[in-house]
Amino acid sequence: MFSCVIAEGIVLLDDEYLKQRHVYGHVIATFRYGREDDEVMGLKFVKELYLASQQIYPPPLQDDAGSKTQQKLMEKLGTNAYPFNLQLPDNAPHSVVLQPGPEEQGQPCGVYYEVRITVGNTQHDKGHKRNSVSMSIRKVQRAQLVGTRQPCSVIKKDFLLSPGHLELEVTLDKQVFELGDPVAVNIAVRNYSSKTVKRVKVYAIQNADICMFASGHCRTIISTMDTESGCPVSPGGTLHKVVEIYPTGGEALITRGVALDAPIGEELQSLASSTILPEDQEKDPFGIIISYSVKVKLILGALGGEVVAELPFVLMNSGANKIMVENTILVANREVSSETTKPLSKKDA
Repeated sequence: MFSCVIAEGIVLLDDEYLKQRHVYGHVIATFRYGREDDEVMGLKFVKELYLASQQIYPPPLQDDAGSKTQQKLMEKLGTNAYPFNLQLPDNAPHSVVLQPGPEEQGQPCGVYYEVRITVGNTQHDKGHKRNSVSMSIRKVQRAQLVGTRQPCSVIKKDFLLSPGHLELEVTLDKQVFELGDPVAVNIAVRNYSSKTVKRVKVYAIQNADICMFASGHCRTIISTMDTESGCPVSPGGTLHKVVEIYPTGGEALITRGVALDAPIGEELQSLASSTILPEDQEKDPFGIIISYSVKVKLILGALGGEVVAELPFVLMNSGANKIMVENTILVANREVSSETTKPLSKKDA
């Protein structure tokens, strides 16, 4: 079920300032797709989209008492307080920013939201500092952290001029994870080839697709683990291990191009949540689509090459236990278990 929350609020008006003019409320999405440093000779790399508008004063004819919170605020503020309810479209993009480089100045690329209240004679009157007030808001997406689906991927690789094959199986315990929770990666290696597995690498990867550009794709490694436990896996041997990685960002939070939740005020930043779209919904051209995946790579040496398996998963920020920059260094990736079986030699046989 996908639904968009209504932006509710209260406006306190001054009769002397209004002078029989109207008051309008707007939800504006600002999409910045280029650096402010490159804006010259009137060229702007920013778009403003009016996603919702409503006349607040004079109040509409329909009797809308507002929510319980609005009613309490109106009782406290008096008769000059008026409620508003602004409904965003279901396909409105989420609040996401891309981390700029250390040499870049100005507003980072991304999607921002604000509620703007303007005073004018018509709804289309242009607002300025003297007749408008605005407040930054954030559009987020939440998903239930439950589900029975268990992502699994099995890769079989054959080798040229070499008999047999190498089989890699990667499984996750669940598909949806909360930001800050460990992602347990179950790895099974079955070596039916003449190659030898030297070591295993595990990555947590964030993918950010900027829908406006065909080539607008950022792929950032947000967590990694390199282990040689249980290796080498000789021909005929097997390896089973469980690795826990923490996709909280760490040093990746300051990497250029990583997608973060759009901050409000001076709050600290965290990784952006995964974007979940209904099957029948098209991508918004002004949005940034976020996805995550776990990548497992078997290193076979200089001549053997590598075997790679990748599994997508959903990462959600509930907002209750937000992982900040300071907290990401407290927990390290670790290996939970490892079990290796080696083929019997002729002497043992």
